[in-house]
Amino acid sequence: MYKKILVATDGSKLSQKAVTHALASAVLSDAELVAIKVIPRVQQTYYEGAIPLNDQETKRILATWRHDAETLLSQVVALGKRKGVVVKPVVVSSDLVAETLIKTALKTKADLIVMASHGRRGISRLLLGSETNHVLTHSSIPVLVIR
Repeated sequence: MYKKILVATDGSKLSQKAVTHALASAVLSDAELVAIKVIPRVQQTYYEGAIPLNDQETKRILATWRHDAETLLSQVVALGKRKGVVVKPVVVSSDLVAETLIKTALKTKADLIVMASHGRRGISRLLLGSETNHVLTHSSIPVLVIR
């Protein structure tokens, strides 16, 4: 049914459930899995709401975040190998998580996006926003939400 599935992960317990479901779907469909971790940009200026950092410190922070993301995705690759699923790891640096997920899904020609949702409601949803809701409402690709 699916040829390529994109799964978003941040390493949380909930996103691990999404990875588990994405791998199971990939096994059933004999599909390839694209595992993505979106890392934030380092805020560079006072106007972006940060303490200004020098270039060396910014590079160190980005390298740490990228290393952590690659380590996380290597675990997904290992899980995929055990299940006979080809997993392509992707790390993207962006503050626009939902848009990045949708763009990556389109770029990789994914025909399903799998992601987790914390299921926040009311004021906490308004304050924290919902990347999952944004993907659901803006994606032309089907989205499987795990809670």
